[in-house]
Amino acid sequence: MSRRTPKDLTQRLETVIKTLIPQRGQSADELGPMMRAIKAVHSVTDNTSTSPEDLEHQRAAQELFGRLVAPSLGIRNDGLTVGEVPAEWVSLEHGHDRRHAVLYCHGGGYTCGQLGYARILASKLALCTGFDVLSFEYRLAPEHRYPAALQDALAMWDYMMYMGYGARDVIVAGDSAGGNLALELCLKLKAQGRAQPRGLLLFSPWTDMTAGGKSYRTCKDLDPMLTLEYVEAVRAAYAGPNAEWADPRYSPLFADLRGMPPALIQVGTNEILRSDSERLAEALQKAGGYAKLEVYEECWHVFQQMPIHRAEVAMEAAGRFVQRLM
Repeated sequence: MSRRTPKDLTQRLETVIKTLIPQRGQSADELGPMMRAIKAVHSVTDNTSTSPEDLEHQRAAQELFGRLVAPSLGIRNDGLTVGEVPAEWVSLEHGHDRRHAVLYCHGGGYTCGQLGYARILASKLALCTGFDVLSFEYRLAPEHRYPAALQDALAMWDYMMYMGYGARDVIVAGDSAGGNLALELCLKLKAQGRAQPRGLLLFSPWTDMTAGGKSYRTCKDLDPMLTLEYVEAVRAAYAGPNAEWADPRYSPLFADLRGMPPALIQVGTNEILRSDSERLAEALQKAGGYAKLEVYEECWHVFQQMPIHRAEVAMEAAGRFVQRLM
C-alpha cells in the first residue's frame, strides 16, 4: 500500500471538508451526502492505529478540520500557557459577560486534539453563552497516559480559581473524550471536597469504556465516525491494555454521581455512544441530580461542530440551559 504524504493528506481533507461549508441550514432530508462526506474525512487515516505516524496524520487532520470549520466572525483568540499547558481564551469581540466563563475540554479519544481543533466548539460556546471560553491542550495518549489529562484539567480549574472566578461562575463543557474528562474533573473536585462548577455541558460524552451499551450494536452501521475498534484502540492507549474498563476513573458512568452539577447532555441517534449519554442521564437522575438529555434525530457524534442547522439548534439549546442556571 502506498504511503500517504502530509501534502496528500492535506489536499484530500481540504477537498472533502470544503464541500461541507456551504451546507448551512441543511434539512434532515439532505443529511445523506453530509454523512458520506464525514465518513470520507474520517477514513483519510487509520484511526484504530496509535502508531506515531498514524497519530501524526490524525492530529494533522483534526487541526486542518478546525481551521476550515471554526467560526471566526466576531471571535477573538488569546493564547496563554498555564504551567506547561498551552491554552487559549476564546471570546466575543464585543459585549460579552466577563463575570462567568466556560472551561472546555476538547474531544479526540484522548489521543488527538489541539487548540485549533478545540476552537470549533470553543467559538460556538462563546457565541451561545456570551461567556469567555478557556480551552487547553491536555497531554495526549499514548505518550501521556492517565492521569495526565486529568492533572492538566485540574491545573486549568485551579488557574481559573486563581484568576478570581468562583466555582459557581464556571460551566464545564466537553465533547466525546472531553465529556469524559469534564465528568472526571468534577469527580476529582468532589473527592477533594471542593465546590462543583455551576453546570455541565456534555456533547456525545464518552462515559463507559466497557462499551456495554446497546447502541454499540444497534448503531454500528449508522455511525459515520466511530467504530468499536476505534474505541478499543484509544481506551488502551489512554489507560493501558490491561486496565479495568469499569473503573470509575475511566468510566464515570459507574462512579458515585451524587452531588454532581446540573447537566445538559446532547447526543445523536446515529452514534454508537448514544447509550453512554442515555445511561449517564439516568444515572445522574437516580443519584438525585438534574440531567436533561436531548437526542437529535439522524445526527452523528459531536454533530454540533458542523455548519448545519441542527447544530445551530443544539447550541442555542445549550445557551438557554446555561442562562437558566445563571
